[in-house]
Amino acid sequence: MTVEAKICGLKSKDAVAAAVEGGARSVGFVFFERSPRNVTLAEVQDLTTDVPKGIIKVGLVVDASDDFLAEISSGGFLDMIQLHGHESPDRVAEVKERFGLQVMKVIAIEGLEDLSHARDYEDVADRLMFDAKPPKDATRPGGNAVAFDWQLLQGLTWQKPWVLAGGLTPKNVAEAVRVSGAGAVDVSSGVEDAPGVKSIAKIKEFLDVVGNL
Repeated sequence: MTVEAKICGLKSKDAVAAAVEGGARSVGFVFFERSPRNVTLAEVQDLTTDVPKGIIKVGLVVDASDDFLAEISSGGFLDMIQLHGHESPDRVAEVKERFGLQVMKVIAIEGLEDLSHARDYEDVADRLMFDAKPPKDATRPGGNAVAFDWQLLQGLTWQKPWVLAGGLTPKNVAEAVRVSGAGAVDVSSGVEDAPGVKSIAKIKEFLDVVGNL
């Protein structure tokens, strides 16, 4: 079984290089001011300069305006928009049609009812990401080092490719894939030494584990 990995919340060229060299299929950049991983458009343009063709460059946004989406999609250095807010299926379809990039919709999961809700996005998103619902006192929708019950995904089939996220680390990603059946995983806080500070060693460790699944 080949499992794809996405390293998200990248802020340095060293971390981007570690992700690419380690075999990550996607690299993610956060456009959300309340996140410790927030980056500017100019920074992302610089960070993606040496990313090889074939590696998917993802921009994460939260309930972003059309003006902002136009700004980040017009530069030609992103391949996919990750919608991590409260975007409706209609909004997802609108973003995909209007800005010409692939769209991945994040679904916050706590119980089975949330997975049922995810079905509404299958016809409009290119990919789905299942992430844990943030704690009630959280200031951001993701990157909170929180996992959900991976067994909820067992035996389910989806029309679109999907990604498992939420509380993954080099220590638990193999079990997460085994239990959930995920074909792709996303990590951010699980490869950090501090919020927003990526660990090159942990990125390598995570990708080594995923590469051997």
